[in-house]
Amino acid sequence: MGEDEKSTLNLIHIAAKAEFLEKGFQSASLRNIVKNAGVTTGAFYGYYGSKEELFKALVQDVYEHIMSRYKESLDKFASLPIESQPEQMGKISRKSMEQQLFYCYEHLDELHLILQCSKGTRYAFMIDELVELEVDATHKYYDVLNKLGSPVPNNDRRLEHILVTGMMNAFFEMIIHDMPLDSAKVYLQELNDFYTAGWIKIMGQ
Repeated sequence: MGEDEKSTLNLIHIAAKAEFLEKGFQSASLRNIVKNAGVTTGAFYGYYGSKEELFKALVQDVYEHIMSRYKESLDKFASLPIESQPEQMGKISRKSMEQQLFYCYEHLDELHLILQCSKGTRYAFMIDELVELEVDATHKYYDVLNKLGSPVPNNDRRLEHILVTGMMNAFFEMIIHDMPLDSAKVYLQELNDFYTAGWIKIMGQ
């Protein structure tokens, strides 16, 4: 790709980000994006076939990073010897979420697009996808505790889903409300302490 093409693509991305952040995906106007980028419609379609493809170009890498790192963290925990997992439960989660936090603050615009402006796209369900991963991992940990002779009470799956959803939403609220990073780091520590203690109680440990 030549410099002129890179420049044109950059102008499209800048205009698209501003339009999506202001109006959301569904209400954003492709005509406005093209106009504000100072390019022709033909030039736009030389890069993207639709508004959906353009939105994907802006957020896909960030979405994939968040999802893959979360899965890696869960897999890392599950691969530990089962005798080590109770001790490591809160520690690995804390480190993973700290890493996610720093990454999110390096990509705030993209996170705002995903969290607040993505209705009408697959990215609107990112938090739901993270919740499902966490709930599945929680049930696998129940099996570990059972094998260790510390059986877990029969918890209502609806309650589990509510608690995990609350945890995920609490994390991303820091991004949505542009909390200063120093404050967010403290908030995250308190959040981890709160939910770790709560889960230990619910699991009867």
